[in-house]
Amino acid sequence: MMRIPFLKPRGRDYFLEPLAQSDSPAVSRLHQEDFHRPWTDGEFASLLAQDTVFGFVARETGRGHEAPAGFVLARLAADEAEILTVAVARSHRRQGLGWKLMDAVLRELHRQRAEALFLEVDETNAPAIALYRRFGFSEVGKRPNYYQSATGASGALVMRRDLR
Repeated sequence: MMRIPFLKPRGRDYFLEPLAQSDSPAVSRLHQEDFHRPWTDGEFASLLAQDTVFGFVARETGRGHEAPAGFVLARLAADEAEILTVAVARSHRRQGLGWKLMDAVLRELHRQRAEALFLEVDETNAPAIALYRRFGFSEVGKRPNYYQSATGASGALVMRRDLR
């Protein structure tokens, strides 16, 4: 019997660019995939209008400016920052995109000389928790019943990473 090796499909390539107010409708639609109470495009636009808020959007290389594959939104006040929200489209998961988005935020925060980065993550979201731990985040608190869903509520882990 002749065996033919399985050819693994080439991984997707992405480019990241700063998140702009004009991205608000698209990232709002993406936010709907994962959040019981997704943010509206107006809420995203309002946040992005603030001087302390920044983010990155990821698009598939060669696809132009169609719907984003993922995005991250963060805020920096004084020397502390927080991840406000992050989402990766279901069809683009397990491609390293969450890593690329978090790396972009960390690079920007190092450039701006921030001292610490905080985030909250659903305690049931094992893939996200594993990603954040690989980035050096550690748990510093808990918020019970923080996330609401159609099936009930779950707690949030508050995580921190020192940047200096």
